[in-house]
Amino acid sequence: MQNPDQDQNSTPTLDGGTILDGGTILDGGTILDGGTILDGDAIPHQDDCMVGQEHREGIRIDLFLAQTWPEHSRVFYQKCLSEHRVLANGEHCRRATKVWPDDHIIIFWPPEEDKTLVAEDIPLDIIMEDEQVIVLNKPPGLVVHPAQGNTTGTLVHGLLHHDEEAFEDMSDDTQRPGIVHRLDKDTSGVLVVAKNLQARASLKDAFKEHVTEKTYLAIVIGCPDEPIGLIENDIGRHPGHRLKMAVVEEHGKHAITRYRVLASAGGCSLLEIRIFTGRTHQIRVHFSHLKHPVLGDALYGGCPKDMPYPAPRQMLHAWKLVFPHPANGVMRQYMAPLPDDFQQALSALGLPAIGMRPKPVNPPVPPLANDDEANE
Repeated sequence: MQNPDQDQNSTPTLDGGTILDGGTILDGGTILDGGTILDGDAIPHQDDCMVGQEHREGIRIDLFLAQTWPEHSRVFYQKCLSEHRVLANGEHCRRATKVWPDDHIIIFWPPEEDKTLVAEDIPLDIIMEDEQVIVLNKPPGLVVHPAQGNTTGTLVHGLLHHDEEAFEDMSDDTQRPGIVHRLDKDTSGVLVVAKNLQARASLKDAFKEHVTEKTYLAIVIGCPDEPIGLIENDIGRHPGHRLKMAVVEEHGKHAITRYRVLASAGGCSLLEIRIFTGRTHQIRVHFSHLKHPVLGDALYGGCPKDMPYPAPRQMLHAWKLVFPHPANGVMRQYMAPLPDDFQQALSALGLPAIGMRPKPVNPPVPPLANDDEANE
């Protein structure tokens, strides 16, 4: 609805200022003749559209925006609405506002974040390194690459500090130089990273064609009915929780997980798990679906009130990785030792310390016999 005190040829800015002659500005200043910015602020990028006739019954503005520009999430558009970046017929609106056919919608896009990667001195636990690859033991709590909410302090930033020349050459808008697979933030274990474009292409193909072998250790709550089992179904986005994945009937991706129970004690089981596909949260989703969630996994039910042990994070560790080396195609296997928190959980629950061997004790060396005794 038009404000009677507003110039007939003006448009409201994001916070109630005035735009003359069709100019745009974010902070309520004024642009004269469509070009001169009085307060020096930059002109934001914007898009607009008309609501189509298919929405005769009305549609929430946040849902309409997510359908019109699907490259962003509905949550993203709700944030834009809370920041007054959206106009409907020249007026600000709330996320619950309904829009109707022939309504004119304008969105002022937020400024793009600077995607320049800066090297950071982050300690790396390197298992093996050559001219083609680095094999690392990723600690829990370390994010692999920058993403929304994690723009610094990632493994990628540490890799740039470790070998800036190699990883800077592979930097692009994805901010994932050398990354060919990943582990969740709170999953520990072995990870391979490519050091040049040829190695990256080779490893990407290996993961895509399932030539690699990925084996994990996990502590789950309870004990699966079968000591050896195969889980095979489809995984897709959870219908009611944007951060979660779930076993779905439609629109999912095929996922295969094989497991073996190594031991059970203290209300939990230690499993050896091999995945034949690489779906997001695959192991966590599959064992939550079996009602045996990974211990400490708050997102998938692994932190009940009566949890057997107060695990500080999901007890999931990438134990072994086999892949064809990019230089010659020879299959290589690398293993990552268990981190301290995983070992402490095993000990507290009475589960065996897999992969941990006692230090060798040298037997006493008898005194050397003299020549006379040797001849007797």
